[in-house]
Amino acid sequence: QVQLVESGGGLVQPGGSLRLSCAASGSAFSINAMGWYRQAPGKQRELVALMTAGGSTDYAASVRGRFTISRDNAKNTWYLQMNSLKPEETAVYYCYAHIIYSSSTSRCGDYWGQGTQVTVSS
Repeated sequence: QVQLVESGGGLVQPGGSLRLSCAASGSAFSINAMGWYRQAPGKQRELVALMTAGGSTDYAASVRGRFTISRDNAKNTWYLQMNSLKPEETAVYYCYAHIIYSSSTSRCGDYWGQGTQVTVSS
């Protein structure tokens, strides 16, 4: 099955930047949508950014203008560039993909990375 491996989290000061990466590995699949979610302590997981296979994007209102999702199709990898980070954005960030298998509908669905901690603190 497809596995998503993410990296790039860490400690950053308020106003700083981080770039998260997510790489999908496997075979005989296509990615219908990809994106990023986050979950802060005591809060529900929320959508941060989403990109469709066609390249359209959506962002949470709180991050629009500061975060950018991008992709490298040749590497089955997508990224989240986070600028002007705020302390309240401290959370575990999860990469996400909706996977399509042309030969096996039972394997189609949502896949998640393992999560990477982003801490914004002075």
